[in-house]
Amino acid sequence: MSTPSATAPPPALSAQRQAPCVLSVLPVVGVVVLLGLPVAPDSRVTPADAASGLVVLWAVVHTARRARRPLTRTAAVVCALPVVGIAVAAAGAATGGDAITGLARHLQLFVLVPVAVMLLVRDRRGARVVLWSLVGLAVWQGAIGVHQNLTGTGALYQGAGIRAVGTFGPSDVMGMANVVSYGIVAATGLALGARGRRLGVPPPEGWGRAVAAGCALALLVPLALSFSRGAWIATAVVCGAQLLVAGVRRAAKVFAAAVAACVVLVGGFGVGAAAVQERLTSITQVADAPDQSVVDRYALWAAAAGMWRENPVTGVGLKAFPAHRDGHASLALSSGSDTEGAGQAFRRQPLLSPHNMYLLLLSEQGLLGLLTVAGGWLALLVCAVRRLRRGGRCGQGGRGGRARDCALAACGLLLWQLVNFLYADIGGPSTVLTAVCFGLAAWWALAGDEPTAPAAGGATAAPAADEVTAPAAESGRR
Repeated sequence: MSTPSATAPPPALSAQRQAPCVLSVLPVVGVVVLLGLPVAPDSRVTPADAASGLVVLWAVVHTARRARRPLTRTAAVVCALPVVGIAVAAAGAATGGDAITGLARHLQLFVLVPVAVMLLVRDRRGARVVLWSLVGLAVWQGAIGVHQNLTGTGALYQGAGIRAVGTFGPSDVMGMANVVSYGIVAATGLALGARGRRLGVPPPEGWGRAVAAGCALALLVPLALSFSRGAWIATAVVCGAQLLVAGVRRAAKVFAAAVAACVVLVGGFGVGAAAVQERLTSITQVADAPDQSVVDRYALWAAAAGMWRENPVTGVGLKAFPAHRDGHASLALSSGSDTEGAGQAFRRQPLLSPHNMYLLLLSEQGLLGLLTVAGGWLALLVCAVRRLRRGGRCGQGGRGGRARDCALAACGLLLWQLVNFLYADIGGPSTVLTAVCFGLAAWWALAGDEPTAPAAGGATAAPAADEVTAPAAESGRR
């Protein structure tokens, strides 16, 4: 009679192992789900923001109950780097209110929520649950956006209500574009990295990969209808990188399928064809014949650079860009952007940021902020890519091979955010998803191995085949 394999635990034991890993990430999924609800245009704190605070509290309780050091030394250094620049910039804020609100917002997005997500995502199963929740949110917002375009109930674009904005409204036109882009990147990673039954989703075996690929292709339509040039560029760069990592032959096949889908949906059915073509053409005319939005962006970038030149080390202080903008911007800068449609009346929205996260860091936090905050992101990217490459060499039997879908998705989300920051910055209800994506990337880049637990009879139990845990200490001493 054969004995059970040590590496294949019984189904009951496997389910017992999976339950805590999935339950621990449910608060993170709750934040993602809440972003599917409509948001008032003037609301400063959204339900998702409040839920992110509960995620941080739950991570503290969860870590205390596990009674072990939560972060490796490398993870602690990388996660603590942004605190230095943010704290110094808060000390230089113009008012106490700006210092408190700016400090809280920056710590929420770049430190607290990412660390909480990293601690709550205990292994690949938890990561896949969060990734699929991002895909689900993207499908929901994308479906609403396509309906807005077809019925003319979206935000105004060239005098018609055809711009897809989802539930975020015209005051946050980038919200749906960001969410859909996250969904495309996550679905592409899940589709390219999944191997058979390891996808970890409810449908029958082998369906998960096809579902992820189908979602990625379908989400290209609402992304196109968002008319967001920055999101288009970032998504194209990241998905191209994911495809090349997965293999040149596979990249060619997926690229052909994506082109065919776009031709059928946009060309065949005429889904926003003229407006999309005009928007694509405008990308190549940003130097020769820029539209007013590009002119405003150039003026804001120049203003941010001027602020940095006056305060090169520590910047002008958190939330101080609007107060210094007019003293550094050229006369070409307009008074604001006009927003209307999707159930909201006409309003002129002031331009309160440079629409470039790196220039926002330079202007408000100086070189110190750029080196600590953006330097932490670069360290995350380096660690994530190094681990992805090591996993690729391990092959299917190694730890990285089994988590290739999570690796491609997490690295892709981080890279997308860093590319998109060239054309955008923080702001709006969807910004909390930035923190979730940083947390997923930190989990993949900085995760360590759990020490194996002793099994019955004194033997050491092998870790589950699907397990990559949150960061552990380098040694057992505390």
